[in-house]
Amino acid sequence: MAHEHDGAGTVHEARHDAFHGPRTMPAVLTAPEAVVLWRKRAAIVAVAFGVLSLVFLAMPMGRQHLLRAYLMGFMTCFNLTGGALAFLMVQYVSGGKWGAILRRPLEAMTRNIWLIIVMVLPILLFMKHLYVWAAYLGKAATLDAYHKGLLTNEQHLDIDYRVHMLAPVPVLVQTAIVLGFMALVITILNKWSLARDKDAAANTIGSYDKWRVRFENLSGPCILLYVILLTDFVIIFVKSLDIIWASSVFGLQFLVAQGYGVLALGVLTLIVLSKYEPIKTLFRTTEQHDLGKLMFAFVMLNIYLTFAEFLIIWSGNIPDEVTYYLKRIHGGWWVFCSLDVVCHWVIPFCLLLSREIKRSKKLMIWICSFMLLARLIDIFWLIEPSFNDSAGNLHLAGNFSIFAYVTVPVAMVALWMVFYLTELMKRPLIVTNDPDSQDLLEPEHAH
Repeated sequence: MAHEHDGAGTVHEARHDAFHGPRTMPAVLTAPEAVVLWRKRAAIVAVAFGVLSLVFLAMPMGRQHLLRAYLMGFMTCFNLTGGALAFLMVQYVSGGKWGAILRRPLEAMTRNIWLIIVMVLPILLFMKHLYVWAAYLGKAATLDAYHKGLLTNEQHLDIDYRVHMLAPVPVLVQTAIVLGFMALVITILNKWSLARDKDAAANTIGSYDKWRVRFENLSGPCILLYVILLTDFVIIFVKSLDIIWASSVFGLQFLVAQGYGVLALGVLTLIVLSKYEPIKTLFRTTEQHDLGKLMFAFVMLNIYLTFAEFLIIWSGNIPDEVTYYLKRIHGGWWVFCSLDVVCHWVIPFCLLLSREIKRSKKLMIWICSFMLLARLIDIFWLIEPSFNDSAGNLHLAGNFSIFAYVTVPVAMVALWMVFYLTELMKRPLIVTNDPDSQDLLEPEHAH
């Protein structure tokens, strides 16, 4: 390194050393003051769109659309919380620096489970206005509804057949089990995360191994249990909107979709925080690039699972199955189907192919935000066509309450963001007693 250079050459060499030289852990690891401002803005959005949503109460079909839009917003918020838990457990099992930098945002997302528990209450209270299996209880009621033309023959038979799973009391029990399990695991993981940093033997091989084994032993079995319980949960609250349709991959699709949305929000969080310490020092281009590749993988997996399901059902051509897709492509729904494909898959897939884009903070902010919007479009396409009056709801003439599908989910996601940012400020943004966190201080090797 000892070479003779002129003044300009000396400055250039100094910058090279600053980029590739060793880094030190920032003295302050807490969230910057800017997070308070972001939380305030999210709260303003939540209140503004919440108040605006109340206007639809006075419109035709307003209450029905508000309740359906609420389900859409709830499932979006649930996916972010549940997906964060799944990612957190996978990271504990697999390890890696990509998860070390993302761990605190994931933990903050999971601690919104208490908000999710509160959010589910209106759906349970008004379930009979959403689900036919909750509106008609007992064989006599379903048979009477069939004779009156309120149910098809397949619907009334399926309601009777699935009564042990899809009925108000069993649903309450299943919901309590799923959310209770999530709350328990989230509480334990978050408690252990703080205890690890306070370990008396912190930053020693013994401490690293002790906590690694403890997290692995809990996370490994819980990943399997979560996938099973998630499948049950989405069958109850989303798939059962269409009582006669069946899918063996529906739960896995939601799991992948959760990863899709959580990665987008997690990367967005890290990039906007990278303007400030401590993330500014620790969030290297290497980690951003790796997370971008992981996002790309989830986009591809999402495409594969969804298209594979469609292809199998189309090939089978069974009336009880193809009706699900016919509802989602006829009566004007082809526009939303195309919009879902383009926004949810095509655009993210094409953009994330680029190495340069994955390494650009500015462009990745836009891509992550766009992917979160695409998740809302996908949830809308999954929920609204399940109702018999859905085709007519796409016409705006005298039916402005359809915009509840915009205002209600935005208000709920904004409220979720308020709690998320609040939780993010409660802990240091970096886990200190972890070898992967120490590796983030290595010189940047990416070019």
